Amino acid sequence: MTNKNLYLSRAQLLSELNRCLGCKTKPCMNACPVNCNPQEFIAKAKENDFAGAVEAITRNNPMGQTCGLICPDKFCMHACTRAAIDFPINIPRVQATILEKYRTAESAAHAKLPANGKKIAVIGAGPAGIAATSELSKLGYKVVLFEGFEKIGGALNLIPDSRLPFEVIAKDWSFVDDPEMIELRLNTQVSDPAAMLTEGFDGIIVATGEPDSVDLGVEGEEYAVSYLDYLRRPGQYKTDGNVAVVGGGAVATDCALTAVENGAENVEMFIRRRVSDMRVTAEERKSLLEAGVDLTTMTKIKKIGADGSLITLYTCKNRFNRGKLEEIPDTTIARPGFSLVVKAIGSSAPRPEDSDRIIYAGDCKHGGSTIVEALASGREAAAKLDDCLSS
Repeated sequence: MTNKNLYLSRAQLLSELNRCLGCKTKPCMNACPVNCNPQEFIAKAKENDFAGAVEAITRNNPMGQTCGLICPDKFCMHACTRAAIDFPINIPRVQATILEKYRTAESAAHAKLPANGKKIAVIGAGPAGIAATSELSKLGYKVVLFEGFEKIGGALNLIPDSRLPFEVIAKDWSFVDDPEMIELRLNTQVSDPAAMLTEGFDGIIVATGEPDSVDLGVEGEEYAVSYLDYLRRPGQYKTDGNVAVVGGGAVATDCALTAVENGAENVEMFIRRRVSDMRVTAEERKSLLEAGVDLTTMTKIKKIGADGSLITLYTCKNRFNRGKLEEIPDTTIARPGFSLVVKAIGSSAPRPEDSDRIIYAGDCKHGGSTIVEALASGREAAAKLDDCLSS
């Protein structure tokens, strides 16, 4: 069941709608990577035209509800004119609430071209792959969407259910799915995309994300668990002891909050830079503080050691010297007693180049990004492939 606290109440929704100034310059839309128009959908909702609001949201964004729950505040909210008056409208939450309460098959329907007889393979059912599939199916292409795991969503499935229930991802997908134009193949790995061009596909979009966790590069790293393993199977690593999370971004935040939810007595994040440098939203930072997570900043992991069933971290302090981060000499100490260490400093993938009829999209092309940037990349890849096949 969806957590109702994720959405605005009727009174909260009306309050946020009425705060909108209806700016003619539409700074919120201009700041959105997929060019969603909050000014338009809020105006329609204020007129009680919620079907029109849903149509406006989903026109460029096939995962509008998912976006509304996890999109960071650095896009539309950062550009919101209200920020200079009091505080920005919570546009993402307004968007998610409208879709949760008012979306129907009719309101989310968009014009589609007739089938053009061409077939596309999209590899990876994360946000970029879903966006590409949505766009291509509307352009008349038959699409086969390949996903190596048992469910759609890609890296979205690493986000804790408390922030993003899987049913929201599935709901967004249900409005994209078109049995006549789209075939979803789960649990299907594709090792050689180029070979598919000889198997009846006219073009390929690869949107496989970043499947590899970045290593710390220190002695004893084998005693740490990657965030990919941890967030995919948090129950396997459940502990009531002390947990260390190495990293200071959104994924590290998810790891820390998951450890708290799993019953860890103490959770400590080790962050190379300052709190102000953390790549998290204000809401994520607040969640860490409310959960009692200890933020140990300006700290570098030098080595990891094992002491029986427990783990010891060897850390040193950092400082800035003329803008460059450096270690402070003679500050290395041993921090024993951790039951679990999770490394969450990033992920990686090879950066391939587009080739004839093979287009890359999402994190595997641009590196780690937000959901809305991945969606924009998927839409751009679809447009590029369509141009290639139409010329």
